Amino acid sequence: MVDILLITLGGICLIVGLLGCVLPVIPGPPISYIGLLLLHITDRTQFSTTQLLVWLLLVVVVQVLDYFTPVIGSKFSGGTKWGSWGCLIGSIVGIVFFSPWGIVLGPFGGAFIGELLGERSARDAFKSGIGALIGFLVGTVFKVVICGYFVWCFAKGLLTVAA
Repeated sequence: MVDILLITLGGICLIVGLLGCVLPVIPGPPISYIGLLLLHITDRTQFSTTQLLVWLLLVVVVQVLDYFTPVIGSKFSGGTKWGSWGCLIGSIVGIVFFSPWGIVLGPFGGAFIGELLGERSARDAFKSGIGALIGFLVGTVFKVVICGYFVWCFAKGLLTVAA
């Protein structure tokens, strides 16, 4: 009975984790990881310590990258330190004050405004903002991939036992 509850809660965590990949208020990969831990606690499936630690490392890396990929995207598209700082500040302001759209528009707007403040042309500022937006999208793809992989591991763990 407890196993059924843990498996159900684990499945819910995985679904919420996938939603968290696109909803800024929910930390998707950590919640999906909790879903795997809940399955691991049951008598149905046991993951190795190595698997659990590697998955935890992946979650940490993806979460850290999620904050820096917009900055990297801005820098890659020719942005300066003004754009990078603007992107970082814009991301924070966007998340705090303008969710859910602020998470998408914050890095773009921050990089754009930062470059303008750094006396770059509107064209260069726009290019930096687009780079930040692309960086944000790349970070989102990373989160979706890791959460999708966790769903697959969860399903495989359940189906292996059932077979």
